[in-house]
Amino acid sequence: MNPRPLIRLRPSPRSRSLLQPSTYASFHTTTHRSQPRQPPSSSSTRTFPTVEECPAPTCECSPAPDLEIDRKSKLAGVFVPYVEQVLPYHNITFLASSFPSSPGPNPSAYLLPSFTYIPSIAPSPTSLTHLSKSLLLPETLHPIHASLPPESRAHLTRDPSLGGTVPSVPVSDVMILICGHGSRDLRCGVMGPLLREEFRRVLSREDGISLVEDDHPPSEPAEAAKGDSARMTARVGLISHIGGHKFAGNVIVYVPPGATIEDEVVGSRRKHPLAGCGVWYGRVGPENVEGIVRETVKGGNVILEHFRGGLDAERRILRV
Repeated sequence: MNPRPLIRLRPSPRSRSLLQPSTYASFHTTTHRSQPRQPPSSSSTRTFPTVEECPAPTCECSPAPDLEIDRKSKLAGVFVPYVEQVLPYHNITFLASSFPSSPGPNPSAYLLPSFTYIPSIAPSPTSLTHLSKSLLLPETLHPIHASLPPESRAHLTRDPSLGGTVPSVPVSDVMILICGHGSRDLRCGVMGPLLREEFRRVLSREDGISLVEDDHPPSEPAEAAKGDSARMTARVGLISHIGGHKFAGNVIVYVPPGATIEDEVVGSRRKHPLAGCGVWYGRVGPENVEGIVRETVKGGNVILEHFRGGLDAERRILRV
């Protein structure tokens, strides 16, 4: 049985809603509560290029399963704003992930959209405190907390003196995360693994991008991309519940901050329009995978008919 991740969503300052704890076969999903940051102004909402519909596949793909999917309700905005998505892994029977851990006894974790990989997290109070105080807690608090005493404010924010105490590696791969949570609702449990294999198949044959196999941790460049700085690399994995089972399949595409795309007008590469962003899609079937890879991953366009929401590198909410 493929391992699965424990996933935590740190809620955005604009959201009071929480994902409720639930269990899913071999992993557990919770929400990590963080103190709110100063919310961005509405004028800071990021704009991004879009296409209305996902293009049809150019070759035969896996057939879509016969599932009851909500295709009438509004999809845009059905999204839980958050600050950081944390995907820990430990290779034991009750808590695991389809992204394998680094060699060694301790769990590892991805932080997105920080695009950070932590190879080893010692399961001790000191180690977890250092992780929270150096990477997860906000740097500043919302003005609503101004009346708190200094020691309380310090307890709720990052500690600059702990910077560097948690060894980490920058992530330069596109991260494609697919909800495969099957114990709470069968739809994602059926659709998730099917989409994972379809993404792997499309990425393995697509020009200009390479699929990174699970035995390459982020600290090691993928063999196919060595010596080719323009070539994108991508990882695909199943994650736990992110809400919206009725919109299965649910997919999150994280594009790394340093990503570039080919500018056909000037004949050179430019910054990827979605660099540093996480884009949430719903109602994704196998027939949409090639279109997502070509339009979003390689082209930098958000596909509106599947768009649920998203977050950029500054934690601004992506809206349409």
